[in-house]
Amino acid sequence: MTGSSVALFFSVFVACAVEAVEAVTIVLAAGTARDWKSALRGTGAGLVVLAAIIGIAGPAISKIPISDLRLAVGGLLLVFGLQWLRKAILRASGYKALHDEDRIFKEELAAARAAGHVSKLGVADWYAFTLSFKGVLLEGLEVAFIVLTFGTIQHQVGLASIAALAATLMAATAGFALRKPLSRVPENNMKFSVGILLTAFGIFWGVEGSGIKWPGDNWAVLGLIIFVATLGFVLVAILKGRHAKISVTVSTPSEMIEEKSDVDQEVILEKVSGSFFTGLKAFGAFWYDFIIGDDWRIAAGIVISFVLTSAVKSSGNIGIAVVPIVVTFLLTMSLIQVTKAPN
Repeated sequence: MTGSSVALFFSVFVACAVEAVEAVTIVLAAGTARDWKSALRGTGAGLVVLAAIIGIAGPAISKIPISDLRLAVGGLLLVFGLQWLRKAILRASGYKALHDEDRIFKEELAAARAAGHVSKLGVADWYAFTLSFKGVLLEGLEVAFIVLTFGTIQHQVGLASIAALAATLMAATAGFALRKPLSRVPENNMKFSVGILLTAFGIFWGVEGSGIKWPGDNWAVLGLIIFVATLGFVLVAILKGRHAKISVTVSTPSEMIEEKSDVDQEVILEKVSGSFFTGLKAFGAFWYDFIIGDDWRIAAGIVISFVLTSAVKSSGNIGIAVVPIVVTFLLTMSLIQVTKAPN
């Protein structure tokens, strides 16, 4: 197995493990509080829909010219990666509460127990079915995206699929064997790592898609991983210092930053089943959130960086620095904006 194959396997495995842990937590809550048979049927239905998406999207993606594919995937990976990295930095620096699977499990459990019992379409407990279905589908969409993009660009869809399957089976086996959320999994560290990896691969493929070859070819990814990791740790150190000063100078403890969560996506999917226009609007909002994320300026900045890189590609290696510089600026400015103390 080559170095690039190892990097692909590790990246896909860690990213999918994070999503799998969150999906398992939701299914466990549905099964424990409601009905296991209905919860497992919802899980199966979600997996079938994901398999259909992969089956349809996979061949379509493979027909896209490789330069265009690298550009599109590089941009999407940067949007995903910077979102994951930003949230991990906020958690590591104390501005955002650490992800707590135990708390999430208890909240899902309480909501499941409070909901009424409805049978529909041969399913004994429709709430347990839909809760599991939505959890698996929402978390699985990112898994499907990562598998298809990483696998297609490096012509190793099989290896990416094996990594995703291994991560999912590991999380599911551990979760159902223990019958409790995997709260001991260092999820923020994993998300930090995934954010670094997705951002590094996004920069690499985005620059190549813009028409510039990296010195050292695939080995350049290692340098980008070191660069993004260093940037992340530096920003954590800076924000930790700011947070400590705020906590000392302000008489009341500084509040944790609240951001959009996957619960918002569940609400969006609930609305899809309403009236046609309400559902259409909610469907669009879901995909906007999935592709653009919670800060449109980052997505716009990434597009601008690709345009600039393409414009200076004839200037030798100067164009290589454009995307990393813009990414550094976007991440730093976004963190400054979200952690800015109120007047």
